[in-house]
Amino acid sequence: MLAAILVLAVMNLPTVKNVSETSLRAVPAELRAASLALGATKTQTIFKTTVPAAKSGIITAVVLGVGRAIGEAMAIVLVSGNSVNLPVPFNSVRFLTTGIVSEMSYSSGLHRQALFTVGLVLFAFIMIINIIINKILKGGGKNE
Repeated sequence: MLAAILVLAVMNLPTVKNVSETSLRAVPAELRAASLALGATKTQTIFKTTVPAAKSGIITAVVLGVGRAIGEAMAIVLVSGNSVNLPVPFNSVRFLTTGIVSEMSYSSGLHRQALFTVGLVLFAFIMIINIIINKILKGGGKNE
């Protein structure tokens, strides 16, 4: 499980970094210049002006990374050992996406319906995460 977590983190880090960097670069230079002109240091400008202005893009990058990590199947199949065990950190495990990938080729009837239900559960997880993030972003905008 630990290996799968590390692989997913390394695989999704470039996506999160690129989208976050793009949103930080999209902050107008005038905003940074105004902060510096008011006497803020570079560090204060970054953390008090630039990051709050790019908050929406950074949160979107994290949500995109989490969504990709939840849906990533093949890397987990190859790294996690692909056997059904209790989820102990240093044993091989079987994640939901791994079960779908491994069993779909020979499933039929109720077994196939159960695999589609697992896919529906994964879809529901991603939708719940998106709804929560949207509520947080819209709630944060009202306070400002």
